[in-house]
Amino acid sequence: MIKSMTGFGRGEASQNNITFSVDIKTVNHRYSDISVRMPRMVTALEEKVREYVGTKLSRGKIDIYINYDSFGQDTKVKLDTNLAAAYVDSLNTLKEQFSIKDEISLSLLTRFSDILKLETEEQDLDFLWGIMSSALEQAVGALVDMRSREGERLSRDMILKLDFIKTTVDEIKAKSSDLVEVYKNKLYDKIRELTKDVQLDENRLLTEVAIFADKASIDEEIVRLGSHIEEFKKTLSINGSIGKKLDFIVQEMNREINTIGSKSSDLGVVNNVIGIKTEIEKIREQVQNIE
Repeated sequence: MIKSMTGFGRGEASQNNITFSVDIKTVNHRYSDISVRMPRMVTALEEKVREYVGTKLSRGKIDIYINYDSFGQDTKVKLDTNLAAAYVDSLNTLKEQFSIKDEISLSLLTRFSDILKLETEEQDLDFLWGIMSSALEQAVGALVDMRSREGERLSRDMILKLDFIKTTVDEIKAKSSDLVEVYKNKLYDKIRELTKDVQLDENRLLTEVAIFADKASIDEEIVRLGSHIEEFKKTLSINGSIGKKLDFIVQEMNREINTIGSKSSDLGVVNNVIGIKTEIEKIREQVQNIE
């Protein structure tokens, strides 16, 4: 089953009043590009996050947002009484020296941020990872499900386009048997017109005309294009990362149809080629979003 590279997933896990919530958003990208945003106190776990996500998602621009809430149980207020006493002494000195009548208040002392400090106690990283990984697993699971659903929709749509292309190729094939003969006759008549005053070896002329006319044949391109269509469909049923292979097949399909267009002067075939190129371009855009 193919997967899109566009998706979103969310997960949350709690234990002992510690909660982790994880949001993952992905969009298409040529390679795997993982960006992690998480609180400073748990950044030591970033590499574990990257390793886990890397085993689940092979391509895409992957943005991971991790929130951590301990409800204050790992945070304590540290009071530096010695420093507070030093501030009070200094303030009293200022009052006496400059005859200041204001009183020293608690609100004034708390403005000195180094008297009261918030300190975070270190948590057991293995314990935190157990909670975080549960939320991460939920988020990745939801993301993969969404990418799979989108991938299935893309697959169905591309198969419809491939069927249209195959039908149009069959129309070109039905016309191609007459195209070489028509080209041969036109070429022969044109050479005769240009060389009407020149004596030519008729057998040599017919041989050369046949050689040039054969170069206008599109049989090989039709066969290869049909083969690329079948290979594309087979690849859609492969599990794993197939986006790059599909992109290569689309390039080859485009190469063949361009050659057919360059060799054909028949208006009907030219219109068929335009229709096929339009559908190939639509498929190419869709392939860019496949993992």
